[in-house]
Amino acid sequence: MTTALTNQPAARSGTFAIGGDLPVHRLGFGAMRVTGKGIWGEPLHPQECIAVLRRAVELGIMLIDTADSYGPKVSERFIAEALHPYPNDLVIATKGGFQRPGPDEWVEDGRPEHLRAACEGSLRRPPNRSQGGA
Repeated sequence: MTTALTNQPAARSGTFAIGGDLPVHRLGFGAMRVTGKGIWGEPLHPQECIAVLRRAVELGIMLIDTADSYGPKVSERFIAEALHPYPNDLVIATKGGFQRPGPDEWVEDGRPEHLRAACEGSLRRPPNRSQGGA
């Protein structure tokens, strides 16, 4: 096990291997709440969200869970702004399958073309430099 896996507080949660060969700490960070009310739009305090994401990684979080529908797209953008360039041992897991017509509204959409667009959008999501992040 590497030093990165054993030196930080999150290491106390133990580890598991994603796909059998990608070790991460069991304690991860769910990024749904770095968005506005109703998991919609911008958060009230963007700099606090960026600080929380950075602190999570400082404490040894290696797995961040997000989705293109969080915000929509806000969570992924804040992750990029706070953490890019990404540490080598950081895993950002995203998912698709929902359309977001408004706050607290989730509409399932498992069509292949939607899932493909969600995946491609997640891979391209740039940091929002206008928020004053890193």
